[in-house]
Amino acid sequence: MNQLGKFYITTPIYYVNDKPHIGHAYTTILADIMARWHRLGGDSVFFLTGTDEHGEKVEAAAAKAGQTPQRFVDSIVGTYVEAWKKLGISYDGFVRTTSPEHVRTVQEFIRRIKANGDVYKGQYEGWYCVSDESFWTDLQLKDGKCPECGREVKKVREESYFFRLSAYQDKLLEFYKANPSFLSPASRSSEILNRVREGLKDVSISRTTVKWAVPFPDDANHWVYVWVDALINYISAIGWPEGEGYKTYWPADVHLVGKEINWFHSVIWPALLLSAKLPLPKKVFAHGWWTADGQKMSKSKGNFVDPFTILGKYSVDAFRYFLVREMPLGSDGDFSEKSLVARINGELVADLGNLVYRVLTLAERFGSQPSGNPELESKLNITAIKERMAELDTFGALNAIWDFIRETNRYVNEKKVWALQGGELSNALYNLLESCRIISILLSPFLPETSARINEQLGVAAGTIADCRFGVFNGRVKKGDYLFKKVEQKQG
Repeated sequence: MNQLGKFYITTPIYYVNDKPHIGHAYTTILADIMARWHRLGGDSVFFLTGTDEHGEKVEAAAAKAGQTPQRFVDSIVGTYVEAWKKLGISYDGFVRTTSPEHVRTVQEFIRRIKANGDVYKGQYEGWYCVSDESFWTDLQLKDGKCPECGREVKKVREESYFFRLSAYQDKLLEFYKANPSFLSPASRSSEILNRVREGLKDVSISRTTVKWAVPFPDDANHWVYVWVDALINYISAIGWPEGEGYKTYWPADVHLVGKEINWFHSVIWPALLLSAKLPLPKKVFAHGWWTADGQKMSKSKGNFVDPFTILGKYSVDAFRYFLVREMPLGSDGDFSEKSLVARINGELVADLGNLVYRVLTLAERFGSQPSGNPELESKLNITAIKERMAELDTFGALNAIWDFIRETNRYVNEKKVWALQGGELSNALYNLLESCRIISILLSPFLPETSARINEQLGVAAGTIADCRFGVFNGRVKKGDYLFKKVEQKQG
């Protein structure tokens, strides 16, 4: 666990020009799993998410909807709050960039880096992608279009304030070298390092034409560029500069982001923090993208996976499980309903659900004993699970947990528990009940609703990582329904 006894994890703040999709859900579920895991270990946790509500895209979307920007963002924010509630997201803070507190923090931050000599006024001329709210040079364009989204760009020339990013090239490289785990996963670090070594150019941090934004401090003709505004949320939400939340939780332990915004978080954000003379985050982890049935998701294809649609057909925990189990963190993954059903039937039903139902059936029939010889304890590799979680390897941790689930199922079959008697039966039931209790603890960050149901049927209270040992069970068993029901696949 974190040596300082605190854990601060963030998702990106999600842009409110549209409703949440599977990419948003994936990042937020991953962060939720890590937050829940650290709470199990006794850490003081702050899990932050929220919404990015300024910028040209929002202004345009609001106009298209016939609404003011503020009314438009208010309506969209509600869909995120609802989605995270349905997905069981246990966030501690939800930041909105239109809040007065955030606006004040952004302006104070800009004043500080300006006072340090890192902000100057100039003329910006270049290519601008409205969709990504990003600027590009001629060399960066691909076939004359935005290299990120492939959409049209427009030539922009306007007065702008610039941040001296170029002044921080060597300092960033020194920081990366001294903190090799900052750029994560390792597979993405070389891309960032190579781009920084090629040279950093100063970046525009204000606009004069986009006015749905934070007013630039001390200049009524400028507004803060949306990406600078957005990055500062990580400290505004915890009360920088003087708030107790900032003093307790900063620096962030993990900024969890999609790989498309890695540059902003791994280069621009730390440079801004260096300029403001603030500590840098400990890690930026850039995860992969989801495709849908083998195709990249896009609005034009209409193949974005809607979490609300999925939750109308399958349980929350089945959806959470699939997202983590199907795609190792850092890699890309493919969402298909066929694969989701296969995971439900093959692992949640056949492995986990069947185990708990069999054990509770046996315990109700023959009675349960609070002690015995912990034969299954040696099959539980709690150290490996902790190590995987410390590395944000939720995929590897689930594999290790599932190894223990399968070992426990094997124990039932090899022992033929239903045919045992006397002391052998009592000992076997003790091992099985303890195993189910520990499995429930280990799965609680991933499958919180399912864990609560297991605890209820075992008659035990929710445990912690410290309780993942044999010799603790003291429940009163009351078997319920199967945890998961098999999904019948349509023949087609």
